[in-house]
Amino acid sequence: MTTEILAEPGKLDFYIKRMFRASLPLVYRTFTEKDLFVKWFMPADAGLTAESMNCREGGSFHLSHSGPGGMKMGFKGVYHEVSPENGIIKTSEFIGLPQKLLPVLEMTTFKQIDEERSEVTIHTICPSVAYRDNMISAGMKPTLDITHFQLQNLLDSLS
Repeated sequence: MTTEILAEPGKLDFYIKRMFRASLPLVYRTFTEKDLFVKWFMPADAGLTAESMNCREGGSFHLSHSGPGGMKMGFKGVYHEVSPENGIIKTSEFIGLPQKLLPVLEMTTFKQIDEERSEVTIHTICPSVAYRDNMISAGMKPTLDITHFQLQNLLDSLS
């Protein structure tokens, strides 16, 4: 199973799609439960810490990790909707970089394909086309390949 990034030229948004060998309830848990989320969301050597993660409507999150040269950076945002049926809608903002970046809107949906497989789609809307293109070209695909491999391993261990 491979991760796809779908991005039409000149658009503000992109989609990430991936199939996982696991039931929808289990996949959903790995996106919403802090103790499970931190096990897969960043490459293991990044040292991800969930400073806070209150995955509910109106809740917020603050994630941090180590970057190049030990620089501390991460993400923060607000959950606007959280449910297995409608997915997770949240804002997400990069923090700790030398420059201020505007938040993006992320909509994650979960679909049960059959008893053994679920599909996750993340639709991200960026403030500009250049912003989107920079996000994708900054190593998104190799990082997603690593984190989705970690996620599948976690799902296998929980099954």
